[in-house]
Amino acid sequence: MEDREYMAQALELAKRGMGWTSPNPMVGAVIVREGRVIGQGWHEKCGQPHAERNALAACTERPGGATMYVTLEPCCHQGRQPPCTQAILESGIRRVVVGAGDPNPLVAGKGISLLRKAGVEVTEHVLEPECEALNRIFFHYIRTGRPYVAMKFAMTLDGKIAAPTGDSKWVTGEAARHHVHQLRHRYTGIMAGVGTVLADDPLLTCRLPGCRTPVRIICDTHLRTPLTAQVVTTARQAPTLLATCCSDADKRAPYEAAGCQVLAGPERDGHVDLNWLMDELGRREVDSILLEGGGTLNWAALEQGIVQKVLAYIAPKLSGGREAKTPVEGAGIALMSQAFALTHSSITRIGEDFLIESEVVPSVYGDR
Repeated sequence: MEDREYMAQALELAKRGMGWTSPNPMVGAVIVREGRVIGQGWHEKCGQPHAERNALAACTERPGGATMYVTLEPCCHQGRQPPCTQAILESGIRRVVVGAGDPNPLVAGKGISLLRKAGVEVTEHVLEPECEALNRIFFHYIRTGRPYVAMKFAMTLDGKIAAPTGDSKWVTGEAARHHVHQLRHRYTGIMAGVGTVLADDPLLTCRLPGCRTPVRIICDTHLRTPLTAQVVTTARQAPTLLATCCSDADKRAPYEAAGCQVLAGPERDGHVDLNWLMDELGRREVDSILLEGGGTLNWAALEQGIVQKVLAYIAPKLSGGREAKTPVEGAGIALMSQAFALTHSSITRIGEDFLIESEVVPSVYGDR
């Protein structure tokens, strides 16, 4: 087998850490001697050993003289875990094949340099695009200190997220809804506006067995979330953060008593300043957010330039209704030339529905 094939194995191992490693990256490692895989591992959970150390611990024979394939440059600093470069050197590994470099300033080429100086042969850039794509969230978070935000919505083919009556159960089928719960496991936070809470009283949890529930973030400028809302009554079981502009301690107290975190900050255009909120969440190690807002919050998120990805689930049905809700509302653009451009789009069929995934092109419009 060639380097690319072993790296592909390491990538598949890395994916097993999805949803558990944040704010760390997903990393996989495979150790090979004379065409035989003698050890493999992945970073299983934040705070636990990294992929390289897990692969070394799983070796069926001594790794001295073998080759290690790892999807991300080995770390060379003391963090929650000791440096992986140290473990590699102590093991006697002769060659290390790296998929992508680590953008963390504490690593950023230093790990590779340290290995080479110690006499280890290092091959770089094997399946680099695939390795970088796997950790797009990590790369964004490390470089900006802010969460990677994916705006998700479900709509009919004529662009409605609810019937004219307001009914929205269900726009898409069961397979698409199951896929959304997989996303909730993947992302560290899930964000919605108080309008969604008032209209639907959502639980905003991941209901898949063996998966984790993201931190629930409710944008609530004036603290209108009912104390009886599910996100409040379950705050001790699933973390809930209310982002508000309300500084009234007495008004905040009942939410805090229920187990919610209340984060008060500045106002922008009559709502919570989302750029301030992203900075605050980044400091709390929320590296990614699944934005499940309504049209008002979605527009504000786009206008303020905090969205990196759009996930549009499209159901092959028509709703109609001049006043029916659409995924993005707000003031809208004045000229089509100001439209938010999307790129790198892909289409996946999920049951009877379709998922279009796109990246948002940064522009001079708004805050971007």
